[in-house]
Amino acid sequence: MYTSILVPVDPAESNFANPALKMAEQYASQYGSVLRLVSVISPVRGVITEMLDADFDARIADDARKQLVEIANSLNVPKDRVSISVRAGAVYHEVLEEAAAFNADLIIIASHGDSFSSYLLGSNAAKVVRHADCSVLVVRGGAEDED
Repeated sequence: MYTSILVPVDPAESNFANPALKMAEQYASQYGSVLRLVSVISPVRGVITEMLDADFDARIADDARKQLVEIANSLNVPKDRVSISVRAGAVYHEVLEEAAAFNADLIIIASHGDSFSSYLLGSNAAKVVRHADCSVLVVRGGAEDED
């Protein structure tokens, strides 16, 4: 049913994605799907950029890649069916772009619990759900995420 599944992962909060990763493992096993783990790095802007090393963005991207490789290797999915991608930009936009590039037919994304700010601003998960061209499965974050 699903041949290509995209799972956004924030390396800074990789435990938060565990429920989505477990679900992706189940779907990949059931359907023989390929998985793509994607991490989106928000660019640093403004005055603070003057205080950073010239290679700051490259180091952050490299660290994210290393963490995604570790996560991919920990999954109970054949290694030839898991790939990674690191992108820079607005989270929801880059997730949608990666889904299109990967030809994903399912995005499995973790979502934080309800909060007042998510009602006003909209969460990345909500934006992905609204704008995705494929099915989206939203999985609640782990118990440590709940207020």
